[in-house]
Amino acid sequence: MRLGVVGLGMRAGLARHIADRGLPARVVAVCDPIAARRERARTMYPEATAYADHRSLLDARLDAVLLTTPDDTHEELAVAFLEAGVAVFAEKPLAITTEGCDRVLDTARRTGTPLYVGHNMRHMPVIRTLRDLLAQGTIGQVKAIWCRHFVGHGGDFYFKDWHADRRRTTGLLLQKGAHDLDVIHWLAGGYTVRAQAMGALTVYGDLAARGGQGERLMGDWLDPDANWPPTSLTGLHDVIDVEDLSMMTMRLDNGVYATYQQCHYTPDYWRNYTVIGTHGRMENFGDTQGAVVKVWHSRRSGYRADADLEIAVPADTGGHGGADPRLLTEFIAFVRDGVPTLTSPIAARQAVAAGCAATASLRADGIPIDVPALPPQLTSYFGTH
Repeated sequence: MRLGVVGLGMRAGLARHIADRGLPARVVAVCDPIAARRERARTMYPEATAYADHRSLLDARLDAVLLTTPDDTHEELAVAFLEAGVAVFAEKPLAITTEGCDRVLDTARRTGTPLYVGHNMRHMPVIRTLRDLLAQGTIGQVKAIWCRHFVGHGGDFYFKDWHADRRRTTGLLLQKGAHDLDVIHWLAGGYTVRAQAMGALTVYGDLAARGGQGERLMGDWLDPDANWPPTSLTGLHDVIDVEDLSMMTMRLDNGVYATYQQCHYTPDYWRNYTVIGTHGRMENFGDTQGAVVKVWHSRRSGYRADADLEIAVPADTGGHGGADPRLLTEFIAFVRDGVPTLTSPIAARQAVAAGCAATASLRADGIPIDVPALPPQLTSYFGTH
């Protein structure tokens, strides 16, 4: 397969796993409007031709493209390549509006061009461990899921560049939360139909040390051991109008209830999922190497740290606990051979729709918002493809 990488920012290295895993594909084109990023990409993909404009790739005989561009560009780029008959790997989120997602999905349906969305957390070992335990009936029927997301490097990750501007992201309940909303839906076996949220810009909006980072990438400025406390950060983006603290509740179409909480100035950085079923509860402690999942399901008790089951999460190499290389492997097998995937364009749309509804609720002082239903022709098409 002849691949192009469009967008040479922090996720541009994703396609390097093709060579790592000996996959039947090669990167022949890279594209970014910023010259310095095109030059940097030469070290990652020395055999690729560099382009400044994605339109130059539409007739470059590519089999597929990886869209690793900022969120607000996903919709237009995906539509353009799908219309050109080029299979699309779109980084999450699929778009920054529900309507944008539906437009991309409808284009894929109308053209028959393969569409894949990079929700790599479905391949993370900690999530697969939770999912496998649920499939085994370890805690009975799922009734509730709680997710707490401690975004320890949030100021450096999301408040020094375009992520802080709601025109480019809608908000971090969508941009950052799309991963977790998709995981909640996957573990619960249903999709959000009503969302309610509250939150605010509680820390970073008060900091005056602005100016942004220009064309630099996060890897150029991030120092994990510096910038503590969060109020000491400098070089923040000139536009900051997304929330740094959010709390969301959801009702799913199968009767499961869920919550998602996100804070961008915690001292630690990890996700904690608690899943409660009719016969027990399970919870992960850590979400990368060294993580464990604990299960309580034998009896009632007071507090006890000694769970009935404790499962070590398998370790793997590659980004996100080995999820990134598995993501690329799955995408190439899907485009080449039609192999079924763990990821789903429908699920990607539903994660965006839940995030958009929650953001609208948050900015309307917590009024519950219903999630728009999927157009039936899209449900039918992607249900069989």
